Amino acid sequence: MITWRAGVVVSHGPRWRGAVELVVELETALDIDGAAGLASGALVRALAYPSLVGVPDVGTRVLLNVTALARGLGTGGYALVVAPTDPLPADPPPSPGHLVKARYTPLQAMVLGVDDQESEHHEVLRDADDLAGLPVVVADLHSALPAIIAGARFSAALHGRPAPRVAYVMTDGGALPAGFSRTVSGLADAGWIDACITTGQSFGGDLEAVTVHTGLLAARLVVGADLVVVAQGPGNLGTGTRWGFSGVAAGEAVNATSVLGGRPVASLRVSGTDSRARHLGVSHHSLTAYGRVALSPADVVVPVFAAGPAAGPPDPDGAPTVVDGSLEALGRRIRAQALTLVTPHGRHHLVEVDAGADLLGALAGAPVRLSTMGRGLETDPAAFLAAAVAGVHAQRLAAP
Repeated sequence: MITWRAGVVVSHGPRWRGAVELVVELETALDIDGAAGLASGALVRALAYPSLVGVPDVGTRVLLNVTALARGLGTGGYALVVAPTDPLPADPPPSPGHLVKARYTPLQAMVLGVDDQESEHHEVLRDADDLAGLPVVVADLHSALPAIIAGARFSAALHGRPAPRVAYVMTDGGALPAGFSRTVSGLADAGWIDACITTGQSFGGDLEAVTVHTGLLAARLVVGADLVVVAQGPGNLGTGTRWGFSGVAAGEAVNATSVLGGRPVASLRVSGTDSRARHLGVSHHSLTAYGRVALSPADVVVPVFAAGPAAGPPDPDGAPTVVDGSLEALGRRIRAQALTLVTPHGRHHLVEVDAGADLLGALAGAPVRLSTMGRGLETDPAAFLAAAVAGVHAQRLAAP
């Protein structure tokens, strides 16, 4: 069930590509799990997607979905604007396209798909099925996106090459509206991504696609990308079980890339500070997605934090622990865990890439804030370095 509230727009806040933040005065009180409730007349931050509901003026009464806010979930603290109630939004102008996203829900929206019969790109994509070796970096979390691109741009600059043309293929495991992501907006404004392609039930990208497969093909044949990054939108659904997490789609993206003749690159989800043992070093989610779901070989990229002994067969039960808290010790643990995924023990290929101070500096210069599971670059540098080295490797594959 949905928890509904209504309120009146008091002011407009920050606006970015695809979204605008509002301050709304609630008409009725709201209880919040695990925290003090909100009284009638309280002010809340609300997010409106202009492509769905327009931009409600100050003084407009709006209907809000406050379900996640009431449960205290990690939605950024937003209520979501469902519709202005007085006046109603104007009808959209006539336009082509018949792809319905959020299908058969009360808020389904119709968009023009890049692969739609009415699209100018339909003929190009109708019989397309070849990525021609295009490097595709696959990641579990949305937070890996800027780090991967930072690594690719760092590698290109290091070798005197132009920055790669990047397409971000957004899957529907996290947020469905691309406009929810300030990261995508900031990267696009900075020229770090050339197109966001929303696939499946996600929507609001520069291009819309029915599947990850057509999204990948559009990245090559429509965007002309040198490098593709596939990841879910902001947010990550997990249940503390082996299979019940939205990032399982990372393994499926490896398969899609391979069947289309691309070059899949697996970005590992890594942490050196997560308090949960299952996410320390290489997350168990990466081990499941790449070790069990991905049936096609990929390049598994491992960061090398410092030279040191790391040879020998994997021993998951005896993987090195981060005794001294150093990146070097963490690196030994990551490598031992990654060895379970690669030949001769798994189907993938091990690629080791230096993750030194220069790469850390490149991450610090990203045009958007780096944050994963509430931790920044200073708190958990390994998380972002592990993503960045996947970008470094992908750029090497993309280079002529």
